Amino acid sequence: MKRIALFASGSGSNAQRIAEYFNNNTEVHITGIYCNKPDAYVLIRAEKLGIPATIFKRSDFYESDTVLQKMLAENVDLIVLAGFLWLVPLNILNRFANRIINIHPALLPKFGGRGMFGARVHEAVIRCKETESGITIHYVNENYDEGNIIFQAKCLVNVNETPDSLAAKIHTLEYEHYPRIIEQILLSDT
Repeated sequence: MKRIALFASGSGSNAQRIAEYFNNNTEVHITGIYCNKPDAYVLIRAEKLGIPATIFKRSDFYESDTVLQKMLAENVDLIVLAGFLWLVPLNILNRFANRIINIHPALLPKFGGRGMFGARVHEAVIRCKETESGITIHYVNENYDEGNIIFQAKCLVNVNETPDSLAAKIHTLEYEHYPRIIEQILLSDT
C-alpha cells in the first residue's frame, strides 16, 4: 500500500478532493493532513473526512526533525503539497528526494516564485494580458516553484476575465488532474 501525507495551509479544497479520490482505493492511504495554521479550514475538512491532522509550528518544521520523524514513522511514500505555502526544509527534501510534489495555479515558469499564490497569480496573469493560464504539477526542490515539471493543463483567459472567474477555471483543472497525476506517480513507483 502506498501512503500519502498531505500538506495544506488554508481552505483545503484540493486536499479534500484528493482524499475523496482515494477514499475507496485499497492501494493508497492518506496518512494525515499536515498543517501549519491552527485555524485553517483544512483541519475541519480533515475531521469530517476522518483523516488525522498534525498541526506544527515553524520551529517544528525548520529547527527540528519533528515533522520528518512523524512521516517516517507513518512510512510515507509521497508528500503532496495542496495549498501549502512554506518552503520545504532540506532535512525533508533530502529524505524524500523526488517524492514531494506541488500544484501551482499557473503555467510555470511564468507567474511562480515567492509570494505568487492564490489570487495574486490570477491577477498577474490578467494584468499581463495572457491568453491562457492553467495548472502546473511539479516536483518540489529548495526554491519556490522551480522543481521539474510533471504535468500541465491549460485553460483560456477571456478578455473580460476576473481573478475570481479565472480561479474557478483553475480549481476545475486542479480537481480533475491533481489526484490522477498523484495516482500515476504512485503507480509508476511500484
